[in-house]
Amino acid sequence: MKIKREDIRNIAIIAHVDHGKTTLVDELLKQSGVFRSNQVVQERVMDSNDIERERGITILSKNTAVFYKDVKINIIDTPGHADFGGEVERVLKMVDGVILVVDAFEGPMPQTKFVLKKALELNLSVIVCINKIDRPEARPNEVIDEVLELLIDLDATDEQLDCPFVFASAKSGVAVLEMSDEAKDMQPLFETIIEHIPAPEGDPDADTQVLISTIDYNEYVGRIGVGKVSNGTIRVNQDAIIVNHHDPDKFKKVKISKLYEFDGLKKVEVEEATVGAIVAISGISDIHIGDTLCSVDHPEPIPFQKISEPTIAMQFMVNDSPLAGQEGKYITSRHLRDRLFRELNTDVSLRVEETDNTDCFKVSGRGELHLSVLIENMRREGYEFAVSKAEVLYKHDEKGHLLEPMEIAVIDVPEDFTGIVIEKLSYRKGELTGMSKASGGYARLEFNIPARGLIGYRGEFMTDTKGNGILNTLFNGYGPYKGDIAYRQTGSLIAYETGETITYGLFNAQERGILFVGPGEKVYQGMVVGENPKGDDIEINVCKRKQLTNTRASGSDEALKLTPPKILSLEQALDFIENDELVEVTPKNIRIRKKILDPKMRMRANRK
Repeated sequence: MKIKREDIRNIAIIAHVDHGKTTLVDELLKQSGVFRSNQVVQERVMDSNDIERERGITILSKNTAVFYKDVKINIIDTPGHADFGGEVERVLKMVDGVILVVDAFEGPMPQTKFVLKKALELNLSVIVCINKIDRPEARPNEVIDEVLELLIDLDATDEQLDCPFVFASAKSGVAVLEMSDEAKDMQPLFETIIEHIPAPEGDPDADTQVLISTIDYNEYVGRIGVGKVSNGTIRVNQDAIIVNHHDPDKFKKVKISKLYEFDGLKKVEVEEATVGAIVAISGISDIHIGDTLCSVDHPEPIPFQKISEPTIAMQFMVNDSPLAGQEGKYITSRHLRDRLFRELNTDVSLRVEETDNTDCFKVSGRGELHLSVLIENMRREGYEFAVSKAEVLYKHDEKGHLLEPMEIAVIDVPEDFTGIVIEKLSYRKGELTGMSKASGGYARLEFNIPARGLIGYRGEFMTDTKGNGILNTLFNGYGPYKGDIAYRQTGSLIAYETGETITYGLFNAQERGILFVGPGEKVYQGMVVGENPKGDDIEINVCKRKQLTNTRASGSDEALKLTPPKILSLEQALDFIENDELVEVTPKNIRIRKKILDPKMRMRANRK
């Protein structure tokens, strides 16, 4: 017999990137008494990974739980970036409702639409939280209308349209139900959750069924499966069978050795858990997302949607430059292989394939950000390797026509910059599908554009809009191939010899273009040391010394003025390279080089 667990609520917090999900979770944790009143808590406590903290983005979904008036509220904080959208889709299978967080100034954005659509398809209850109401330019009333329009666009049912609105400032830790109410704390949001999110349902006496929705990984215990108990009860030392809806052959007998529930930021060991509880299970090495743990007598998988396919790929290879092995701790192909395959433990949208060359691996992901975060993580862990230019993954239809991944790009820019954005994106085969006025002198442009047309565009976009533009993309399926695109209008300045850069050589070289290196840096033949605005590759000697004679004094070098070099970040370097170039990534440096370092061999290859 099905029952409702009135003492539990399972919710996910969904939103567009940077609308304040993680800060909101912080406040719910603080105000439910998870932390002691005098405890010092860092901001965005849920973003545990270094890169998440620096960039202020959430990459992996996180589980936590708070208690409010004897009701346990399991909360899942989800990522907002489209590259990590696969993470959001699966997590929604664990919950009965969502809090949709919308910025009181920006209103609904492309990713708001994406995550809300997924929630409505799964028939989840929605609470809309208009956040950042204390922003000076906040416009909460207009944003309510925009959210309702979005719900109508997404064919929401009458019930879903009748969702409650809560106004909040997560940063100040307050929420109200009407803008005129006095703001004290988060209580109105807690009350709304208890009232509007349905309690989980299930049959505690039926056979056990637990769908694994996310995988955590811990060096001590290995893989940890996290999921919701849909039916029955799960106990420590119970025998179970793993089955999978998309893999009918999977049938594996396992024993539940450890079981945890979430309490605040901790996992607490429990002996058993029943319907509606979100649990973590460790000790099963071969557990994957989408697996269902069932009782031995009646194994029946729970259906779940397939994980989105990758659209973009890069080659990761062993570094073979003249400076190889000097800065990294892990440099061999075995190190690289083990690390990439270990990433598959937690990241389901990633694919790693071995190639004909044992030193090179093909890594495919959901977008440039997805792969650059992996590269940055590996670099910090002490890995040294090289990566090629990102390329998109093509498909063929039944008639053999070439198809490529398409993206919807939504761009908000000040009206003065619309011309240059439209010009640049048309050049990259983008098609303008909509243009409207946004608030505050901004225009909103919508493009349908091949995914490869956006490779390397973000940096250029920031320069073109003087840092005032916002660019958001969403995968839009596969479409017919749109023709060739010439990515880069500039050429490379290539080091002519191996050595250390010298002011005299750099002074003569800077007339040719923008340099990426300063004095006293190690360079090698075939390394890219700058950008040539004229479009050709030129070899330059940045290690050149001044010939000293009686009439030339060494002291006059001090008068040479060097323009500061342009130091490229990892993203900029990945955006900059052409197909015949690589980015050399070490814990200390990011360098760009030609694939073929020897100039004569390079000329021969280009002729072919």
